[in-house]
Amino acid sequence: MATLELGPVTEVEQSRKLSAEIDQDRFTRIDRAMAQEAEDGILDLRPEPPGQSRQFERTLRLRRLAKLEKMGLASEHAPGIWELRKDMEPVLREMGERGDIIRTMQKAFGPEGGERDPMRFQIHDRAPETPITGRVMDKHLSDDLGENLTIVVDGIDGRTHHIADIAPERLEDARIGSIAEIGPLEVKARPSDRSIAAIAEDGVYRPSRQLEQAKFEGRVPGGDYEGYVDAHVRRLEALRRAGIVERIDADQWRIPDDFESRAAAYDSGRNPQASIRVLSVFELEKQIGSDGATWLDRRLIHGGAADLAPTGFGQQVREAMDQRRDHHIEQGDATRGKDGRTLYRRNLLATLREREVARAGADMAESKGLSFRATTDGETVSGKFTGTTQLSSGKFAVVEKSHEFTLVPWRPVIDRQLGREITGVMEGGLVSWQFGRQRGVGL
Repeated sequence: MATLELGPVTEVEQSRKLSAEIDQDRFTRIDRAMAQEAEDGILDLRPEPPGQSRQFERTLRLRRLAKLEKMGLASEHAPGIWELRKDMEPVLREMGERGDIIRTMQKAFGPEGGERDPMRFQIHDRAPETPITGRVMDKHLSDDLGENLTIVVDGIDGRTHHIADIAPERLEDARIGSIAEIGPLEVKARPSDRSIAAIAEDGVYRPSRQLEQAKFEGRVPGGDYEGYVDAHVRRLEALRRAGIVERIDADQWRIPDDFESRAAAYDSGRNPQASIRVLSVFELEKQIGSDGATWLDRRLIHGGAADLAPTGFGQQVREAMDQRRDHHIEQGDATRGKDGRTLYRRNLLATLREREVARAGADMAESKGLSFRATTDGETVSGKFTGTTQLSSGKFAVVEKSHEFTLVPWRPVIDRQLGREITGVMEGGLVSWQFGRQRGVGL
């Protein structure tokens, strides 16, 4: 369309574009032309009879080859005879992708963020092995299909992290500017693996013995005991292909002593997705003067500052913690001792949480036309679950009755109950919900 509108690219413009590719750290049109012309990786660029267009092309290639030689991707065996490394194209394409990622990461900081050192950028091909804590700077689609997202995190370790291919539902609450922790997906032992380990005797599991025990206990839903045991055998077949267990015969399987941990590690390896935990949806500036229990407060009381880098976001967190500490002293929630240590009010986090919930409840009462009632420990909470609200102290569920409502700590398990009547008991600042026949689902 551009060609139809503006006309063909002139030779001068084409030459300028090709010349600009000489020093680029990516797979260029010059590289593609040389790779297609080379025979078994050997490229002949010895002088030919004079020809202006051909001479310009040869000059471009020689200048590009000089760049590739410095990168270790090409070498000159004789005057004009060059050998291209077999993996030249994938190496250059990877470098180009990395360059694009670095530019995206720099762009995430915006004009006010300043230029960041690319040496402090860390690009993760999969979930990081150790958890990363930091500020969410950007999240965008990883691919054209829109199936996964990429997140850019300014870490408290002084590095900027790029983690790709994250399921969108995991990043739903991770807003730009929020504080999050990204780490490997925690995979727990499956109930079937625990059953297999419990049934095994002297390192040998027998399906027939599990069938007898299942019939004796009578706890299999629907009474399908054979299907129950077959499911365990199918699980063992998958683990056998992974080299974790060994099949002796139709009714005997050799189980290693560390069976459960190895089975969990196998599941973890098959699921490279990262685990995302939003620590605070509020930026540092809003946390400093908040009336709730913030992420900064949890670090002041429990976390300390040992893992904070002296540069970047780590230094910003350190300064914000100092300001938050001064705020508590001004509000009478902390005092500074003669030795310089700060002494905080007893049960500070619970006190701040109660204050914020009371203030937020009063604000919501005006718009809802209902009276707000705070809950106490040991109290039964019942009513219709009508929605959620995000506070500095965390996410809270709104539970309404005919004339009043209350705010209680939210957990993902109640999302399926939206719009329904729910019942639970407050225990130690959390709620033990009761759904249908299930009782005491601790959260």
